[in-house]
Amino acid sequence: MGDRSSTILVFGDQLNRRIGALADANPDDNRVLLIESDQLLTAGRHRQRNHLVVTAMRRFGDELTDAGFEVDRRRAATMRVGIEEHRAEFKPDGMIATEPNSRGGRALCRQLDIGLEPSNQFLCHHDDFADWADGRSTMKLEDFYRWNRARLGYLMDGEGDGAEPVEGRWNFDHDNREPPPDDPSMFASPPTSRLDDVDDEVLASLPDGPNNHGAEPVGIWPTSRRAALARLNHFLDRNLENFGRYEDAMTSESWHLAHSLLSPALNIGLLMPDEVCDAVEERYRAGQVPINSAEGIIRQIIGWREYVWGLYWLWPDHIDSNTLNHRRELPPMFTGAASTEMACLADTFAGLDERAWVHHIPRLMLLSNMANLYGIHPRRVMEWMSDRYIDAAEWVMVPNVMGMALWADGGRMATKPYVSGGAYINRMSDYCSSCRYNPRKRTGDDACPFTTLYWDFMARHRDRLADNNRMARPLANLDRLSDLDDVRAQAERTIRAIRDGRA
Repeated sequence: MGDRSSTILVFGDQLNRRIGALADANPDDNRVLLIESDQLLTAGRHRQRNHLVVTAMRRFGDELTDAGFEVDRRRAATMRVGIEEHRAEFKPDGMIATEPNSRGGRALCRQLDIGLEPSNQFLCHHDDFADWADGRSTMKLEDFYRWNRARLGYLMDGEGDGAEPVEGRWNFDHDNREPPPDDPSMFASPPTSRLDDVDDEVLASLPDGPNNHGAEPVGIWPTSRRAALARLNHFLDRNLENFGRYEDAMTSESWHLAHSLLSPALNIGLLMPDEVCDAVEERYRAGQVPINSAEGIIRQIIGWREYVWGLYWLWPDHIDSNTLNHRRELPPMFTGAASTEMACLADTFAGLDERAWVHHIPRLMLLSNMANLYGIHPRRVMEWMSDRYIDAAEWVMVPNVMGMALWADGGRMATKPYVSGGAYINRMSDYCSSCRYNPRKRTGDDACPFTTLYWDFMARHRDRLADNNRMARPLANLDRLSDLDDVRAQAERTIRAIRDGRA
């Protein structure tokens, strides 16, 4: 056996033998370094997020050891300290890593003279995305999605330039907007894994207090490749068929509906995007799932996920966006210092505490919507979400929050602000029927805060939105309000109530 003179540094979101530098690694020549950073573990993240990453790293280290690799697993104050300690102890001839998924990770590797191998963790490398984007006046998701899908060949009939989307349409999103069904038991509950000694050891090693907030894990999120594959098969067998129809629905009766719950596994490498898309297409081609469900999940992965990834690298200044000049701090309902009587938000906050996850519509149309209507500073929103989501990563959060969620970039990414009043929430959920607020009312003690603040938002930002064609109808409706002065006075009271934890 060789001396394993070269070390491969593996970050905690690259836990797959197929990724980058590990793909061609040889146990005879390569040692693997895995570092658990105290700096990250005390950064205020949800306990289940920290548990997921550290436990998955330890299980991946075991897999590599079983495959014959020498694995240096160490806990260190920071990644930098861990790398320097490894070098001092093992004196490797060289150190390489797969391109890290964050700018900070890449800067660290450059500073420490660590060679970088190209990453294949995404299906469109950010350099290819930059080539696609070069010279474009707009950066529409739909344009990228069609280009990437044709390039990759998913759900296409024919070959080459003559290939066409199956069933004659690229996008079936209009078929995926049904409200929740009367019987949410149609959605199969996700499988869980029994916590074992590795889980217990990791949980015991995590710091207590606000730096690790949220409920203890109960085995929902997979921490090994085997468990991640089991979750994928469960989704394919039980929920993919209904995914499309209810993709945008919300219900207090089911936190998961037909969603795949695969984003945490994808984002740390336990699953690869091509194997998920391949499996979904296979089910569609076999006639087992409808096109709107198959196209919907594939669009999420090769469209939205890859689009966000590309924009993160294309726009390094995106994180500083605040075109609406929102300056407020997080109100008590967001920090946990107070509860809320808004049924939709109360359920969403509880879900985040319990599972570190809610699906994309509560993220966009409840949490982000309220943050925008209330006027929270975009950086505070991004930091808050980063600390609470099981699938959070900088490359995910910056474009999603600054572009899609808050329109803080002024339309650079999304063509309009995704804000709404209570009518949308009432249409797409069952929350309003049990809420003390009335989604149809914009003034009065029982006026829905979303409805009141929606019209106030439109009035506050009228000049900024006046030239946006997609906002023409809402602004025209604003002009028809006979009680706008009363609505704006109600908005001032609502904002004070939210600030004081009384809403």
